[in-house]
Amino acid sequence: MGVKQVVCYTSVFLLTFAASALAAPKLRLSTTAVGPVVLAVGGSSSAASVDYTNAGDGNLNLSAKSSVTWLNPIVSGGGINLNVQAGTLARGSYTGLVTVSDPNAVDAPQTISITIQVGTGIPDKVDLYVAPNGSSDSVDFVAGSKLTSTITTQNNLAFLSLPGSGSFTFNVPYQIVGKHLPGMAEGNYTGTIVTSGSTFAPDNKSTPVTLHVTSQPIARLTPNGLVSYRVAQGAQKSTQFVVIANGGQGTLSITGATATTASGGNWLTAATPAGFSGISLDFDPSVITAPGTFQGSVAVTTNAANGPITIPVQFEVFAATAPVSYYGGAVNNAAAVSGDVLAQGTIVALFGEQFTLGAPQQGTLPLTTDLAGTKVFVNDQPAPLFYSSYGQINFQVPYNASTGPGLIRVERPGQRGNSISVTIAARAPRILKLGIDRYGIIVNQDGSFPIPTTPGIASHPAKAGDVVVIYAIGLGQTSPPVKEGASAPTSPLATVPSITNVLFGGGGFAGESIGVPPMFAGLTPGYAGLYQINVTVPAGLPPGETPVILQGNDGTLSRISYISVQ
Repeated sequence: MGVKQVVCYTSVFLLTFAASALAAPKLRLSTTAVGPVVLAVGGSSSAASVDYTNAGDGNLNLSAKSSVTWLNPIVSGGGINLNVQAGTLARGSYTGLVTVSDPNAVDAPQTISITIQVGTGIPDKVDLYVAPNGSSDSVDFVAGSKLTSTITTQNNLAFLSLPGSGSFTFNVPYQIVGKHLPGMAEGNYTGTIVTSGSTFAPDNKSTPVTLHVTSQPIARLTPNGLVSYRVAQGAQKSTQFVVIANGGQGTLSITGATATTASGGNWLTAATPAGFSGISLDFDPSVITAPGTFQGSVAVTTNAANGPITIPVQFEVFAATAPVSYYGGAVNNAAAVSGDVLAQGTIVALFGEQFTLGAPQQGTLPLTTDLAGTKVFVNDQPAPLFYSSYGQINFQVPYNASTGPGLIRVERPGQRGNSISVTIAARAPRILKLGIDRYGIIVNQDGSFPIPTTPGIASHPAKAGDVVVIYAIGLGQTSPPVKEGASAPTSPLATVPSITNVLFGGGGFAGESIGVPPMFAGLTPGYAGLYQINVTVPAGLPPGETPVILQGNDGTLSRISYISVQ
């Protein structure tokens, strides 16, 4: 009788939850990125109106707040009007965030980023660096309207181009690109690009360009340009990285990195980590006494022809609030596709901010539902946690989570976060990604990966008759059942009879593939939420890259992964 009562109450709870979830308003925005918007120095603009709709029930009651003083958002008549006032801003590019909130709505808050170009974005001069037989990085800018351009170059050599394409929104993007031509010796070549015909007068100008042809290293940065980071007060120091690759010849050496801050104290430090091609940047909010946006820079010394390099840095510190889960920020650990279905028992990566203000925490098996006070709730049910940090939590969806529309939220002590919407299914098979091209985490009998033989990686193509192990998530509950967060048993093995075939080849089309029943499909012993499928590679596959798909007895198909066969 007691068991029946519990089941009855659980059913009532699920029905009540489903009704409340359906009754809540759900925020949808027509876009979350605007610009660049071009305006004159000291000018103003009604940059855009971003439409919003309610995908749920009830009524939206929105407010909008800007992170910068030059942007004034106003909620009005189904839209958020973004009004820009350049004021005393100097010529240059600026980005601000508008936070659109409703404390009673699902999938709120959401943010809209807006970028403005004050004054012309066309540079006053350009230096391009290119290796023999190569092309330079592009110099990108936007113009206020379509340009007419004239290019003149030294000795009439066609080593410069200005490709561009119109945009019906706010701007016309262009790129200045340099190319080494056959017969060009090392040295410097000059040219001029004259732009005219723009309705935005500052775009009509003459820009000198120098192409440096060199056999020295050429430093190429990722990201290239402003490095920005934002964090709540009280959060831990965070490290960001800038990759510096060699786009030229020879060997690139990074010999130093020096950080400078213009305000806010010494919140920025830079280093050149051993074994890493680039620099690390440490952002420390503990030295910031009040919320604000602070500027800095890093001077990097290298042996590159285009060195030394100065990297602009921006640090925004804002007042701490409750945890914020990003709309669309709950993705399974295999596909990592926003909006993808989440299976019962699958492993999820949730992205947002202020999940914890302390140090990152790593869970241990059996997983708990609390890591240093941080908790995740799926349909108001606590979920086991693998890992938690300021901006990411990895957790497992409970096996008994109700299928259909669902809600996820985060709590830390005394702070209840917002809810975001997801869709939950009994199963949604997803093969884990290896991180090399389109290959999955699939293992040969000798422990190597069935990919083309790759130096430094245990690898070789599979052949017909080999048994490979496919690792996946999202295959649903097992027989015998295993509780979420628990280690899968070694005896008896927890199997999933729902996976009836592994499809090989056929370009990923089920009707053209070779179907092979698995030797075993179930949870990997000693792990939580991780499945493996042991299967024999069939004969008849053409050599090279071949698709692999998991097929369920209900017709469910996984996303396509790949192996290499010989």
